[in-house]
Amino acid sequence: MTEELRYESRMSDSDALMWTIEKDPLLRSTITAVSLLDGPVDPARFTEKIDRASRVIPRLRQRVVGNPYSLAPPRWEIDPNFDLSYHVRRVSAGGEADEARLLELAQWMAMQGFDRARPLWEIYIVDGMADGSTALIQKLHHAVADGVGSVQMALTLFDLEPSPDDLGAAPDAPTGHVLGPLERLTDGIAYLGRRRLGAVQRSVGAVTGGLRDVLADPTDAARRLADTVGSVGRLLAPATHPLSPVMGGRSLSVRFSTIVRPLDDLRVAAKAADGKLNDAFVAAVAGGLQRYHAQLGAPVEALRMTMPINVRTESTQGVVGNQFVPARFAVPLTIDDPIERMTAIRALVAVQRGEPALALSEPLAGVLNRLPTSFTTGVFGGMLRGVDFVTSNVPGAPVPLFAAGAKILYQFPFGPLSGAGANITLLSWLDQVCIGVNVDPAAVVDPGAFTECLAEGFDEVIAAG
Repeated sequence: MTEELRYESRMSDSDALMWTIEKDPLLRSTITAVSLLDGPVDPARFTEKIDRASRVIPRLRQRVVGNPYSLAPPRWEIDPNFDLSYHVRRVSAGGEADEARLLELAQWMAMQGFDRARPLWEIYIVDGMADGSTALIQKLHHAVADGVGSVQMALTLFDLEPSPDDLGAAPDAPTGHVLGPLERLTDGIAYLGRRRLGAVQRSVGAVTGGLRDVLADPTDAARRLADTVGSVGRLLAPATHPLSPVMGGRSLSVRFSTIVRPLDDLRVAAKAADGKLNDAFVAAVAGGLQRYHAQLGAPVEALRMTMPINVRTESTQGVVGNQFVPARFAVPLTIDDPIERMTAIRALVAVQRGEPALALSEPLAGVLNRLPTSFTTGVFGGMLRGVDFVTSNVPGAPVPLFAAGAKILYQFPFGPLSGAGANITLLSWLDQVCIGVNVDPAAVVDPGAFTECLAEGFDEVIAAG
């Protein structure tokens, strides 16, 4: 699998933007995953596996290094002080921890920021669970990879069988030259020159092609230009206030909970509405949010949702990094029938996938990265603080995975809030969906009731199938 992956030496403009706006801690992009295993794990054997993985996945040994005057996006460079023991840690649960206690531990770890002088990942081996099993808590900065890239990397971090064949001696660790200040400045200037040359070439092509289009059909060309301008405006439009009357608070804290449902049941429900898994997922979340607001005596017609739109193409399929654009749009909560709700959501998502601004996300990020950090952070703060909830649907590993002999039974993903009141992420794991619910307790005053309402929303959608 790793032979198919490509690791760029420099952040994309989109990744750099995600990295930059963390000047506002509310916009941190920490991904957390909690894995429950069916038995104990040999820490030494597992650490050896991670060490081997770090030798074939460059990102695991690379840190982020900025360029002088922000001439270019930050570089990924090998950490000359890489220390595996810092990134792989062992925690004892004392033989008493259940899933609830494990999630409390994961919350505490997720709320801690990364050391920006080191590679942006951590794995905690939690042994001594009440049932004698082991759990894993993984932290990854979103700038390293999106959900798809994370799953691709997981296939190298874990085994495909309980007792794999001896792979022999570990490969050599990756090496790289640490640039000095002058080299870094020169490198940034060279990048800027290549970028401008490429922009000129693309502009010439766009102008000549656009001129032909204008001459052939000036009315249609004007319409497409207006559509693009309007789409960019919608993408960057500020939304400083949530639509929810009860989820307006924001803090730096998180609360985790989980839901598990059969994968086939959700797929059957989606098929009943001529839709896909994501339609059933978002419809279930919307139904749960409707219940939660009604329970608090604050019914609401719609809530603002952010959902990542996958923009991977054939040319970028193997690139480890973020290949998505966050779409923000209002989701109606007044459709009681789950079939009708799935149909409406499918239509809404189709509109978002057709936005012309999706193709301009990287150039727009490049422009924003050249602006003062405080201004850029303020722009994104204005865009994201008014988001009520985030949904993300990640296709998980299609085969069983093992960690040093123990089978991974469940893996729960907890996506970053990034200014929203809640993040609900679905990971399809073999024949089930593992749903990680991450809420800001300042926004969701009763996390237990919130999760119960979401679970009822999933059951309602499944029953419709």
